[in-house]
Amino acid sequence: MTQLGQQRPPFTVPRPAPRRPGRPRRPRRRRLRLAAIVALLLLTVPAVSLTRALTYPGSAPASVRVVEWVRDNGGAGTVDALENWWYTRHPPPATGTATDPLAPQVHTAAPAAPAAAAAQLPRVRLLPLTRALAGEGRWRVAASAPAGSAHPGRPTLFTTWFRPDARHATVVVAGALLPRGATALHLVAGTREPVPGLHSPEGFRVPTAQRGALVAVFNAGFKTQDSRGGWYAHGRAVVPLVKDAASLVIADDGTATVRAWTGASRSVPAGVSAVRQNLALVVDHGAVVPGLTSNTGQHWGSSHNQFQYTWRSGVGTDAAGNLLYVAGRGLTLPTLAAALVDAGAVTGMELDIHTGMVAFTAFPHAAPTGSKGYTTMKLLTTMPQPRDRYLVADQRDFFYVTAR
Repeated sequence: MTQLGQQRPPFTVPRPAPRRPGRPRRPRRRRLRLAAIVALLLLTVPAVSLTRALTYPGSAPASVRVVEWVRDNGGAGTVDALENWWYTRHPPPATGTATDPLAPQVHTAAPAAPAAAAAQLPRVRLLPLTRALAGEGRWRVAASAPAGSAHPGRPTLFTTWFRPDARHATVVVAGALLPRGATALHLVAGTREPVPGLHSPEGFRVPTAQRGALVAVFNAGFKTQDSRGGWYAHGRAVVPLVKDAASLVIADDGTATVRAWTGASRSVPAGVSAVRQNLALVVDHGAVVPGLTSNTGQHWGSSHNQFQYTWRSGVGTDAAGNLLYVAGRGLTLPTLAAALVDAGAVTGMELDIHTGMVAFTAFPHAAPTGSKGYTTMKLLTTMPQPRDRYLVADQRDFFYVTAR
């Protein structure tokens, strides 16, 4: 208490202790430390995820693993845009030497189809007003039933090649025909497709016990998350089947049919052993399905995917029930569909696309069980797959063919 007339001293706020030069305040230091931890986590989590993708069991090139990792982690739209930009701007040459010049030599070296068999094979339709090259459009015997089988020497695989694109006469498509009644088709899961971690009775590869009768192996369709369809085998719909989706349906006896699915989503009729669906039919009643160029509703993949000039593959059945497989590079979706029709398909569907995804290997002379002495032949010599693909565990699902 002050005396009367004595002034109260002014109120003052104590000054903070002077901060030493160069020494940050503690809150700022904590914020910097927190930011560093967050940045490290943001870098570490993708790095761990990518490392797992690169080391996941099953055969697959590193380039394919990286692209699929980007797709699976929110980059599907970016990948689609880049692919559309690249492939639509790099069409094959309109004139010049065929893009697969060795293909005619490979297939011409095989013996011509016997007259009796040739009479039952579909006639390959060649480009109008274009002079056919030597051997173009002729079916050749690429594999026969091995000795010791019920019908030794009976043809189990015919191959041919032809040019399907009048605007790009350098593009070559190869065709393979698997005779109905002489071969059996099998569907095998990969380590990642149709779903990661799925048990495979075959071990994600061609079973050793079946290799003595092995005729061919070839790729399946898009990843199931992109296929707009399902996957059924061994009595289980691993991915629910989709009504009206293009389906490669395998019966218990190994015969195969391509058709639009009309059954249930999780159960199949008696006598069906496997179903692989992919997008919608591209060939129906022997003609190209209308609407491929507009791709309304993205029934045939992402927008503008149908215009990409890239590796493509497809499968169909002809009027006699034979299974047809066609593949080539520099193909748009309409060109692939036209090639299926040219090869004789009554119904047809697209399978996988792009380099490394399209693979067909024939085994003209199957090796004894347990032997590694296989004779192999790529359907097109420019296909990049290793000769033992699908003989070792693979990440993608696939088909293999055996002689009955």
